Amino acid sequence: MRHTSNDTIDFTMMYTTHDAFRRDLEQLLHVHVTAQRDDPKVKAGWDNFKTQLLIHHSVEDSHLWPRLLNATGLTTSDRDLIEEMEAEHARIEPLLVAIDSSGPIDAVRYSEFITAFATALREHLDHEETAGLPLIQSLLGQKDWRLFANQMRRRQGVKGAAVYVPWVVDGTSRNQRKRFLSALPPPVRVLNRLWWEPKYRRRHWRGPSDAALTGWSGS
Repeated sequence: MRHTSNDTIDFTMMYTTHDAFRRDLEQLLHVHVTAQRDDPKVKAGWDNFKTQLLIHHSVEDSHLWPRLLNATGLTTSDRDLIEEMEAEHARIEPLLVAIDSSGPIDAVRYSEFITAFATALREHLDHEETAGLPLIQSLLGQKDWRLFANQMRRRQGVKGAAVYVPWVVDGTSRNQRKRFLSALPPPVRVLNRLWWEPKYRRRHWRGPSDAALTGWSGS
């Protein structure tokens, strides 16, 4: 049975997280051809990007796609789409390893891996938004989505949230930022404003305002 509009899922956090991945991809493509990738803030940003992506995908693989596969009303085409989502994850993650293993010395291979990774991730994010999220909306309800979101929060933990929250709102519009933060408990918003965000801004890439990161598009 497909869900009706009175059980509409709010995908704000999913869309905002996807936008953060896209933002970092643009920054990464600017940086990979320069020595800027050796800057400590760039390294911290890249490490955080990998962490966020791997957490995001692993929780989808363990707690979202299986729930969809067990949903009432699943069709053969629905199952095929879920398998496509899983296969796209499987293609993306080895490219992360390839990027790091190529290192700065082999610039040609490094560039090839970066480009392949960016293409694969963009295509996956677009595919998930245009096909995956509508399928989730049609087969799962708000309770199912809360269970998935809670598992994502458990995987992050307090230490992870202290980076995830300021990372995901970095460079967002005022309205996007307000909408995302309003979905969080008030104590989390206070922690982010007073401690998490200032610490994040000191340690991670920030965009063109950082002299060391000229050419980035992080705003």
